[in-house]
Amino acid sequence: MSPPEGAMDDTPKDDEDALAAAWGAALEGEEAGPGLPSGVDATRILNQAEIDSLLGFEGDSAAETELSGIQRIISSGLVTYERLPMLEIVYDRLVRIMSTSLRNFTSDNVEVSIDNIVSLRFGDYLNSIPLPAMLAVFKAEEWDNYGLMVVDSAMIYSIVDVLLGGRRGTAPMRIEGRPYTTIERTLVERMIHVVLADLAQAFDPLCPVNFRFERLETNPRFAVVSRLSNAAVLAKLRVEMDDRGGKLELLLPYATLEPVREMLLQQFMGEKFGRDSIWENHLADELLETDVEIEAVLDEQWVKLSDIMRMRPGSQLVLSGTVDSPVRLRCGGVPLFEGRMGRRNGRVAVRIDRETPRREGVRA
Repeated sequence: MSPPEGAMDDTPKDDEDALAAAWGAALEGEEAGPGLPSGVDATRILNQAEIDSLLGFEGDSAAETELSGIQRIISSGLVTYERLPMLEIVYDRLVRIMSTSLRNFTSDNVEVSIDNIVSLRFGDYLNSIPLPAMLAVFKAEEWDNYGLMVVDSAMIYSIVDVLLGGRRGTAPMRIEGRPYTTIERTLVERMIHVVLADLAQAFDPLCPVNFRFERLETNPRFAVVSRLSNAAVLAKLRVEMDDRGGKLELLLPYATLEPVREMLLQQFMGEKFGRDSIWENHLADELLETDVEIEAVLDEQWVKLSDIMRMRPGSQLVLSGTVDSPVRLRCGGVPLFEGRMGRRNGRVAVRIDRETPRREGVRA
């Protein structure tokens, strides 16, 4: 590379600074290359923050990482709560019952399925409800608490179309942005009564409960049945009627399920909800075949310990009982029956006359 114009060997001493500046500018222009714009430094070193940004890291220290984790937990909408295995069985039973009852209700082919069952905060769910929708507030009378059922817009128009004789194979017309009419609210309310009756029937093997319809709302602010920070279980059901259908969502706060929490925590699966009838019958049969020892008490006396100590072989203990005195039968110290002593087939026998009344809290 030739020196820049004006730079010769016999350059005066006072022009050395200008010559160095000219060489620096020329070298900087060559290193930038033809593909880089003027003024871009190709040899610039990235700092740690820029490297972390390129690699996807948000913080450059453990303190920043910990802080973001805490913020992530605070702002998290999904919180892990205890799992209720029996509740999943209840909803499986509900799907089977609803498939039959909605077929009878609509006179159409209805298929019901569960999308998922999740735990979340009640306030987060209210903010996520897609509007327009109908929110049914119902009360579990035996549990003395409330639940929420949400019917989305697609399900509302589908059930109205089916009940009013809409033709199959055509999607129902949806007119958004208007309030629901009295006819639509009445038809949806009838369907809600059917679903609540099915839900009570699904819970019946576990715990008898009656779900009573309270009111129908279209604004989530008027359907608050629990504190916004309380936990709740949400079950999303999908209802399909040929080419029509929609979603039903059942929300039960954990406070509502508290009276039957111990039953819902059972790990056994099946229609008996934790009971094993085979083992119960086997245990009952084995207990009936168990040998027990029965004592026939002819008489009882209180004797001083000094008199017992003076007893020797040949000493006599005179009983106060007679031939007609009742004989008490006991098992393990528990009185069972009273009878008369006699003889049968050359052996001493006792004929039971009556059952001995037991003290309260004592069972044979």
